Amino acid sequence: MKITVIGTGYVGLVSGVCFSELGNEVICVDQIEAKIEMLNRGEVPIYEPGLQTLIANNRERGRLRFSTDLRASVKHAEVIIIAVGTPSLPNGQANLSFIEQAASEIGQAMNGYKIIVTKSTVPVGTNERIRDIIAQHSKEPFDIASVPEFLREGTAVSDTMNPDRIIIGTDSEVARERLTELHRSLTSNIIVTDIRSAEMIKYASNAFLATKISFINEIANICEKVGADVTKVAYGMGFDQRIGASFLKAGIGYGGSCFPKDTQALIQIAGQMDYDFKLLKSVVEVNREQRFNVIRKLESLMGHLAGKTIGIWGLAFKPETDDVRDSPAFEIIAALTEMGAKVKAYDPIAAENFRRNCDVDSLIYCDTAREAAWQADALCVLTEWKEFQHIPLSEIESWLKSPYLIDGRNIYKEEQLANTQLVYYSVGRPGMNRGVKEPAPYILL
Repeated sequence: MKITVIGTGYVGLVSGVCFSELGNEVICVDQIEAKIEMLNRGEVPIYEPGLQTLIANNRERGRLRFSTDLRASVKHAEVIIIAVGTPSLPNGQANLSFIEQAASEIGQAMNGYKIIVTKSTVPVGTNERIRDIIAQHSKEPFDIASVPEFLREGTAVSDTMNPDRIIIGTDSEVARERLTELHRSLTSNIIVTDIRSAEMIKYASNAFLATKISFINEIANICEKVGADVTKVAYGMGFDQRIGASFLKAGIGYGGSCFPKDTQALIQIAGQMDYDFKLLKSVVEVNREQRFNVIRKLESLMGHLAGKTIGIWGLAFKPETDDVRDSPAFEIIAALTEMGAKVKAYDPIAAENFRRNCDVDSLIYCDTAREAAWQADALCVLTEWKEFQHIPLSEIESWLKSPYLIDGRNIYKEEQLANTQLVYYSVGRPGMNRGVKEPAPYILL
């Protein structure tokens, strides 16, 4: 098929590249000239394993192009995919200005029947708004569909090529058949719904996964008080098929471009319908509070943090990505500096992105993990990069001025602490605190 993808962010770029890998003729369009020039030079504006190789291979085969000319790209296409950003407004609602602009420009460029697909995460009813906008600018026939994406940054290529399911929301039989054909080679789990249900599936899925993360973090906090190990609790829970093992890893909470934005948007959608989504509001509150456990543990070890040097490992919101959107590191570093601490930070990939978005002028960016830890009064692990997991704890101990290690992602195991004098704290594993097993308190019933 001839496909035009509007937007070259994570969703648009990965989707377009993967569709070209399936043998389709794809044009990825963006109004930012510098980004298109970069892609045409063979460079990739995001860090995503495997993506650059796919881009090079499909450009060489003539199946993939990048352009700023939306009008020509729309005229060329049979299927047009809208994958522009829907960032949060100050009140938490999704900003649909980019969606509306894309729909208007599509309508003005129409030259025959097209299938308009929305991959951006949008509130329920948005696709109907897209249909109205296009119809205002064109008399050409077209159909609309909602095909939400469920990729994860860091594994986006794999997730796109091996999806759990494909959701197609449309009221058109032609669009259903063509889009089913487009996705058939990816999975047999193709679910066709009405458009509004497809829009809601995306929000509901992300809200549920965010809920699982906040839930296991609350369980971790209880585990610390009663002497249980949250990793073992999560392991036991995960075998229940009604629960599943995914997204039950305790830590300092979720971040990124999806969960924070989509949970807030769903809360706003509910509010507009005069419904108070109390559960999801609690999920958001728990998530924000969870990241400050790092600060509380530092204070319990050292008292006042003024004048202390704190090393930070990890600035991206998760490993295998350079995305720092709503990373817990922002609030943790801001809190530390406000308390008078000197902060040194290192991330294998995301440091430059963090620097562009961080307003803490005193933050010291380091070129190696060793530099960030060297002579620090404490070290905090905020992102579970494999690089950090492979550094022997004996080396970390030798680098630190004081032997305090706060593991916000539970990346180290008990046996790794053996033969060290590290004063170690993790999340929901009180038996490993200070590197030794502590007796659990009795619980009186």
